[in-house]
Amino acid sequence: MIEVLVVDDDERVAKVNVAYVEKVPGFRVAGRAHDAADALRQLDALPGVDLVLLDHYLPDRTGLEVVREMRRRGLDADVIMVTAARDVSTVQAAMRQGALQYLVKPFAFAGLRAKLEAYAELRRTLDGGGEAEQAQVDRIFGALSAGGEPTLPKGHSATTTELVRGVLMAADVPLSAQEIAERTGLSRQTAQRYLKLLERTGRARLTLKYGDAGRPEHRYEWATRA
Repeated sequence: MIEVLVVDDDERVAKVNVAYVEKVPGFRVAGRAHDAADALRQLDALPGVDLVLLDHYLPDRTGLEVVREMRRRGLDADVIMVTAARDVSTVQAAMRQGALQYLVKPFAFAGLRAKLEAYAELRRTLDGGGEAEQAQVDRIFGALSAGGEPTLPKGHSATTTELVRGVLMAADVPLSAQEIAERTGLSRQTAQRYLKLLERTGRARLTLKYGDAGRPEHRYEWATRA
């Protein structure tokens, strides 16, 4: 599980963000803070925190000051800024100080979910260790930038994409296009078309199931399952 600390000065917003995080498989909220001092205290007390969802406008210090203090103390939790601050200078400073992503308020659940799923994918890539070829380096640097909802090509529906995505995420094992079709009510051809789209955008992972004879069966699973 990826442990998350939610930091926001507005208790209602923090509560919503906590609920959002807990809806994403593989993530768990380790704590919630409403000011910089409490955030730093919890990070000191909870060394297992992997990710901080950090507001910039806090009553005692800014979010960027929190990031600087985290690094000064040797706290290496990753940071995604979740804030209404949208001026370019703040965004640039966040990038230079090592924030992995920046999500501007207000946002819907899908926006945060995409960032979290991309972060989980990044963690899996990095956990492999060893040396990286250029292709893997490109995947590492591109993981979080690909964290938004994919742009749909002509002839594809966001509703149908979400339907297929939901079935993949709920499945415990990789599924074939035929199984996706049966669970969604789509035709096999339509299911295959959307599965290929999700694979191209890095959301689904293709595996091959070999039988006794003939061509291997293509099966798909959600690529960012933790």
